[in-house]
Amino acid sequence: MFKNKKFARYAVAFCILGILFNFMYSGLQNDQINIIQGFSAWKNSLTQLPITIGNFVCIVLTFVYGTLFIKFGVRKTLIPCIIVCAAGCLGIAAAGGLAVTSGAELASATAGAVGTYWLYFISLFVIRCGCMCFQMAGFQLAASWFIRYRGRILGWVTLGSPLFSVVGTSGMTTLISKYMGGDYRPFYVGVAVVLVIIIILVRLFIRDFPEDVGLYPDGAETAPKSESADDVVNLTVKQVLTQKKSWVLILSFAAFMWVINCCMASMVSWFTWLCMSNVDAVSSGPLAEMYAGMSAGGAGAMTLFVGQASKWLSVGALLGIPLSFLFGVIDDKLGTPIACVILGICCCVPAIGLVSQASSVAATGSCNVPMLVVWGIGVACMTGGVPTMNPASISFMFGRREYQSANRVIMALQLVPCSIAATVMMSLIQSGHGVGAWISVIIVAIVGTICCLPMLKMTDANAADRG
Repeated sequence: MFKNKKFARYAVAFCILGILFNFMYSGLQNDQINIIQGFSAWKNSLTQLPITIGNFVCIVLTFVYGTLFIKFGVRKTLIPCIIVCAAGCLGIAAAGGLAVTSGAELASATAGAVGTYWLYFISLFVIRCGCMCFQMAGFQLAASWFIRYRGRILGWVTLGSPLFSVVGTSGMTTLISKYMGGDYRPFYVGVAVVLVIIIILVRLFIRDFPEDVGLYPDGAETAPKSESADDVVNLTVKQVLTQKKSWVLILSFAAFMWVINCCMASMVSWFTWLCMSNVDAVSSGPLAEMYAGMSAGGAGAMTLFVGQASKWLSVGALLGIPLSFLFGVIDDKLGTPIACVILGICCCVPAIGLVSQASSVAATGSCNVPMLVVWGIGVACMTGGVPTMNPASISFMFGRREYQSANRVIMALQLVPCSIAATVMMSLIQSGHGVGAWISVIIVAIVGTICCLPMLKMTDANAADRG
């Protein structure tokens, strides 16, 4: 790949920007809400609302962005979306709504916050909708520029997502609290500046296809053997949905995404429910002293429960960094079908780690730490594997040239069940059916794995160039 120096320059630039794309996507998609809710005077339900609505809108935008990629190219679609995100960051800074402590300031800030909430709502909504283009652009460029090294490149650029989980939220919270006095407005102005810099870098170093600059995928000297001038490039929606292989991907990765959303969004609710529904066991277990000292009736023990889970979640995110690349290596060396089946088996792990806590807390009044380790490893497999293998699987089935025309349909349908996963899980947990809910998550992961099995009989669309 690096024997061709011209190709190497573009490849290195994309690898760096690809990580940055996924880093920014993770932060702007959902994780930034932790910062806003930590320092805002608005209620959590109000600060979360623009993202909740944006999640549903993004189902449609997946198809829209994919269509724009096909008609106008990645750069011409991505740059306006980054501009929208930058404007949204400035809007959040202008909206204010910061938390204050003194009575007079609180009354004034609350009145001002109500008056600027709609600016905040619009700003965060457009950020949520615009930032999705970061991830889609990164995946499209990886599929367009690489065939033989497709898995490893996808594994590399998706490092940005677990990297943000490890350093992003904690680092930004520390920066705002210690050096900005709890005022996140200068921070968002800074993010807008970073986004402008990214626009410049995209304009300078990103091209939609290697053929645009006289190159071929992977830096090869000749055009891909697996492609011909007669290949269909722009599949219609009907053509995608009437192929069985499309439904293999839709069902399998919709299942894996469901598992991710259930595990990540319901962790706090699960451990909170475990603590508060096993009062007798907790009050006589290892946390008895802490429990007895809390006037809120076990709030300290509950905090410790959630804290232990969060610690292993962070460890899992850290492990997800190398695992993201490892799944890419498996994809390139052993094949996409085998990598997907391994991923499916791994998706069962985090739910097993969480459901096992029910018996431990009921019996001992404390968490099962070894199974929390299992939970952390499972999280790493999910956060590292699913973002890598989903685009790799679409490339495997449809090839480099048909990737986006298939992806815009398949990914949109994959997101439909995911949009309600967190709500369903939290409702089941709060109604006392948490164990059954986690067992259903394990079943969903197994079903997703079974759906991957037909891939074992399929051939890579670009097999002749995979090496």
